[in-house]
Amino acid sequence: MIPHDRPVTRAWVLHPDLYGDDRRHAPEFALEEAVSLARALPDLEVQGQTIVPVRKAVPATLFGSGKIDELKQHFSDHSVELVLVDGAVTPVQQRNLEKKWGVKLLDRTGLILEIFSDRARTREGVLQVEMAALAYQRTRLVRAWTHLERQRGGLGFVGGPGETQIEADRRAIDDQLVRLRRQLDRVAKTRELHRAARAKVPFPIVALAGYTNAGKSTLFNRLTGAEVFVKDMLFATLDPTMRRVQLPGNGPEVILSDTVGFISDLPTQLVAAFRATLEEVLEADLVLHVRDISHPETEEQKADVHDILTDLGLSKDVPVLEVWNKVDRLSDEAAAATLQRAEREGVHPISAVTGYGLDALLRAIETGLDQERLTELVTLGFGDGRKRAWLFDLGVVAEDRQTDTGYEMTVRWTAGQAARFRAL
Repeated sequence: MIPHDRPVTRAWVLHPDLYGDDRRHAPEFALEEAVSLARALPDLEVQGQTIVPVRKAVPATLFGSGKIDELKQHFSDHSVELVLVDGAVTPVQQRNLEKKWGVKLLDRTGLILEIFSDRARTREGVLQVEMAALAYQRTRLVRAWTHLERQRGGLGFVGGPGETQIEADRRAIDDQLVRLRRQLDRVAKTRELHRAARAKVPFPIVALAGYTNAGKSTLFNRLTGAEVFVKDMLFATLDPTMRRVQLPGNGPEVILSDTVGFISDLPTQLVAAFRATLEEVLEADLVLHVRDISHPETEEQKADVHDILTDLGLSKDVPVLEVWNKVDRLSDEAAAATLQRAEREGVHPISAVTGYGLDALLRAIETGLDQERLTELVTLGFGDGRKRAWLFDLGVVAEDRQTDTGYEMTVRWTAGQAARFRAL
């Protein structure tokens, strides 16, 4: 984790706008997101930001020589110490650009890893970030041939230099990865026990998912009375938090889960590393897809979230309610149009800050949990009294018949409830 008593590092953000690159996000919004990522680190001060048109990427330096000289003057004028490139930079390009500009350089993957390192709080989160960072660092070891700048303290992409041989470093990283995997396996077993214990509690799980900074944690706090860290910045929440919520009108109790926000071009190392952290989404009976409806690229963000949920393997049996948050940020005219559209499309407009629309959302959650139910026959022995009681507590038993060997129970339940029952 980055110590926060370090002096502030002056940074400049570049967004390479590659010609012919079929990107989902417009360059100006991609740059804005990259700047927000940079500002999410407390010890970085953004001095400036630039969209750099790139007609053809130069293998050795990414940018052409004229643009490199022009940017070097900018960096010199503003005493820039760190350049953040919003995109992938090869190890060779990183080495050459650092040499030409006389600054340290971090690409998008490195920056997101640095933020995750700064924010992770649980033991599992810390281990997952360290593993993802080491896997990333290992690819950077071709940056020099006989000596290299050591991967900068903390994670350490922003810290000081040191020298080592590539093979020795690679061996040390591989040894550390093996140790981390063993530790993570032990933590994962503990999570299994927690999940098994949670499965014995017959409450439906409602998971919040969505793009980073969509307002999930604000909504979570509003519904549960919890005090999860909330701030208007990217990746304010990394570790999952769960609380029980009583639905209104003597409705059922549910477990509400707040999860890490998604982002476009999430590093593959982190998608794999945080799969376990997102298990609450995969095991949910209902997912609330929270969108920042006031964001200019809210549709593009929705597509990113849909892609990641699909990649994670979210079952098509799990119902997803779309929630349009931050309607309070819209102009009166835009808000009126948005509410009309929400009614047509059957989505749920809310403001987690003012509380607008939350009662209707809670009713929709209860209705959503009653839908998509499957009817199945469950056979239990006389020794399965605890499982039988669990099903009755869950309220899914439609018929219960005693047989010579035990019980035959007709149940109507969701896919998530069935999965939790089988985990008992």
